[in-house]
Amino acid sequence: MKTLKSLIYPFFLLLVISSHAQDMQDGFTYLETGQYTKAELFFNTILNDYPNNKTARLCYGRAIGLNGKTAKANTIFSQLLKDYPADFEVKLNYGESLLWNQQFHKAKAYYSNLVKEAPKSFPALLGYANTLSNLKEYQQALIYIDKALAVSPRNPNALNSKKYIYLGFAYKKQQEQDYTEAEFLLIKNLELLGDDKETLLNLANLYLIKNELESAKGVYNRLAKNPNNQIEALNGLSLVAHLNSKDKKALQLSHNAQSLIETNSAQTLKQQTTERYIQALIWNKKYKPAQRLIDTLMTEFSNANWVLALRATLNIYKSNFKKSLEDYNRILANDSTSFDGNLGKANALKALGRYDDAYVSAENTLKFYDNQKDAVNFINELNANFSPALNSRAAYSFDNGENQAFAFQTSVSYPLSTRLKLLGQYNYRTTNNTITKNNAYSNAAAFGLSYQMLDNLIFKGTIGLTSAKTETNDYNQLITDVSVHIKPFKLQNLDLGYKRGVQSFNADLLDREIVQNNYYVNYNLSSNFNLGWFTQYIYTSQNDRNARNLLFTSLYYNILAKPSLKVGFNYQYIAFKEQVPNIYFSPESFQAAEVFLNLVKDENTTKPKQWFYELTAATGLQYIDNGERQSTYRFQGKLGYKFSERTMLNLFGTRSNIASATAAGFTFTEIGLRFKWYILDKPLFKN
Repeated sequence: MKTLKSLIYPFFLLLVISSHAQDMQDGFTYLETGQYTKAELFFNTILNDYPNNKTARLCYGRAIGLNGKTAKANTIFSQLLKDYPADFEVKLNYGESLLWNQQFHKAKAYYSNLVKEAPKSFPALLGYANTLSNLKEYQQALIYIDKALAVSPRNPNALNSKKYIYLGFAYKKQQEQDYTEAEFLLIKNLELLGDDKETLLNLANLYLIKNELESAKGVYNRLAKNPNNQIEALNGLSLVAHLNSKDKKALQLSHNAQSLIETNSAQTLKQQTTERYIQALIWNKKYKPAQRLIDTLMTEFSNANWVLALRATLNIYKSNFKKSLEDYNRILANDSTSFDGNLGKANALKALGRYDDAYVSAENTLKFYDNQKDAVNFINELNANFSPALNSRAAYSFDNGENQAFAFQTSVSYPLSTRLKLLGQYNYRTTNNTITKNNAYSNAAAFGLSYQMLDNLIFKGTIGLTSAKTETNDYNQLITDVSVHIKPFKLQNLDLGYKRGVQSFNADLLDREIVQNNYYVNYNLSSNFNLGWFTQYIYTSQNDRNARNLLFTSLYYNILAKPSLKVGFNYQYIAFKEQVPNIYFSPESFQAAEVFLNLVKDENTTKPKQWFYELTAATGLQYIDNGERQSTYRFQGKLGYKFSERTMLNLFGTRSNIASATAAGFTFTEIGLRFKWYILDKPLFKN
């Protein structure tokens, strides 16, 4: 928000003494037309001949003060005040010099006495209003600016001051997140000034903060009605399109703005438009042309923060987080208060797994930008990651083999720091078969921890006990899951793990007490061109002397980002050492291939009081040993509602006829309910 500056008062012309009016007319003209260096030289020459001339001293003081020598000007007016303690014009000039030197608290006390002495003095009332505005006492500032306008209606200096008082007051309310009052003040400003550009830009920005994108779009279109504001309007409309997930439209609008830039366009406007155009290229993953433009800018503005910020943003999108961090550190070396530098650095640190440092950078942002919404949201997201959380689901399933099951699972995570998290889980499952009349149930409880050993390496381990009771058997078994999660290179994730459990799909299998030892590897590779590849390999040894090899691989392409839409191809291969078809599905060779479509509105990025969803549809073929091919289908979905940042609930369901490790030629259906709750609104270690 622009800081309100003191206005140049024309009243100093009243000081002209008739005997010197002709002699100093050129100097007065210099002051009136803003030629302060010439005015300074002119009145200095007068003072060489007439060192005690009050008018020349006043005009010289004004000339040097308005030319940036504010401390010296204050000294001159202080001396004049001693020489002429009752002269009101001298008092007014001394008061203005306090504003030039940003001595606002001193100016407040001084102007308070001036307006008591001369309650109808326009310059005194205006100076007092400006002082109060600089102290962010906007309510009182409005009172005195209205008094000034009552003395001099429609005075342009007073109207300009009132404009900035409204803008400052609205910005203060915006920081306090009192958006209704901020909107009211900006609209009042528009009533006062018409379609003022600064006010419209502030109003559009307020709507962006409130996520009222259609309102923001309307304000930018209103701004565009003035041909002189076309470029600013297009830059704003491009951002609105991006926030509406219309990145192609955003690039088109930004390209239109870029085409309107002329050689004589203001440098600030050129910079803003170039910034938006490069951002739009990045949003559309057109990284090569964005890189070329940034490289060109680096030759001209090698250490400019706005260019460094663009390069850092590009590297964030390309997952070059270390390079991005280097640029954010350069920005902060240039300006420690930089918003882009502090919050950008926080994002880069978070992506690198340096969460404590990310907290520090985000909190630094708030030191300079009090209550800034993006920084507050960033900290809230970090807090959610490290707040105690409960995740529970209940499901009912059945298949055409007359197996039915009810399962309840709940897990709790309890972070003790950004690196160390305690884990707990409990599972209950009851299953029966209406043909064999077998019934069984199992309980399992496990406890463990997750520890971030390095920025790119996390260890997770749980150990517990499962207890099962069937028609003919009653037993306990040790269960465990130990894994390491590694990010070996950018855009890559690797999981290595061991998991011990009991086969519990149906009552017959639970009765046989089949213990599985699973050794697994998961590898995921993403790219900057929307293509991804996931592969999983599991080797399973069982206590019935059987063994299984399972390979699953998926190649997919991201069509849309918001909501996420991907299509892909899956392939699965399963082979058992021994075939025991009368007990469980154990082919010598099983292969399945399918094409799929996946549509997701991510629950983590969904705002409170909004719906989220996911739908997967797949179809393909499967081959079991030497049998004929069989067609397959799979449908999975969920629909949920986010009640608040801490609470969400969703329904989920699955329908499939793909063979599993338990059966072939069957259909399987599952429906359920899931509840997630962040128990606290921030981490315990932040209290």
